[in-house]
Amino acid sequence: MFTEAQLYSPVTRGGDGAVRVRLSAEHPGAQDQEYRARRDAIAALALAHTRGEPAPRVAYTEREHTVWRTVSAELARKHRTYACAEIRLAAREFGLPTDHVPQLDQVSAALAPLSGFRYAPAAGLVPLREFFGAFADRVFHATQYLRHHSAPLYTPEPDAVHEIVGHGTQLASARLAALYVAVGAAARRLHTDAALKFLADVFWFSLEFGVLRERGEVRCYGAGLLSSYGEIEEFRAALLRPLDVAAMGTAVYDITHYQPVLYCARSFTEVEEVLGAFFTGMDDDTPARCARDGRLPL
Repeated sequence: MFTEAQLYSPVTRGGDGAVRVRLSAEHPGAQDQEYRARRDAIAALALAHTRGEPAPRVAYTEREHTVWRTVSAELARKHRTYACAEIRLAAREFGLPTDHVPQLDQVSAALAPLSGFRYAPAAGLVPLREFFGAFADRVFHATQYLRHHSAPLYTPEPDAVHEIVGHGTQLASARLAALYVAVGAAARRLHTDAALKFLADVFWFSLEFGVLRERGEVRCYGAGLLSSYGEIEEFRAALLRPLDVAAMGTAVYDITHYQPVLYCARSFTEVEEVLGAFFTGMDDDTPARCARDGRLPL
């Protein structure tokens, strides 16, 4: 299991068929039995979903809509200051509602004319090979639960805010969506776990935590930054290294803390060209070549 799996609370099904989401003791909702039951019910909807059918509708509560409103308003302000131009343009075209949690099928409908991506429900962790591979079909597996209402600007795990505001806004950009498709194609042709992990690590430092320079400022395009109220304020304090997929694929990092090292592109065009070439050309021998040569051939 790759390190990214630690972000998701495990989902299990008992012998009686009951679905349980195992929250850690440190989770803000760990002692809230109502929240825990809610998480179980939303996970059960995803597990009961049949591929190809409309995504299950979640009857979100007023408390959940309030969380969405709070986070949407705060992140929108952050994006005006810290997000790159391509992301700000994509957000305007995406037109996410700010007063209620959108259903996954509504997200898919908004993305259809922009990039053709659609959302499919996930109870929690989706194995990386399946998660990434689905990008080739322009499918993004997303959770539907909301973070605990006691800490609306914090979540220890990816929730609907991360999946929709973070990744959804990226996917509203045809240019970034093309990189997702290339990731999906790469995942499907890779056979070794080492190569898949290398791909996942490059994805982590680019489409999750990517930054670039724009008009003299460092701005973000990564979904993990776009959806994090705290980290989007801190990324400019990170050690910024040049965009280098060999280094990104071999870096050691801790997913539970703000990232102290980020890989900064000189422009959005460099993001497209460097990452596009890497995802398109990656194969099972890529990690070994990097270990031998210390870099990828241009």
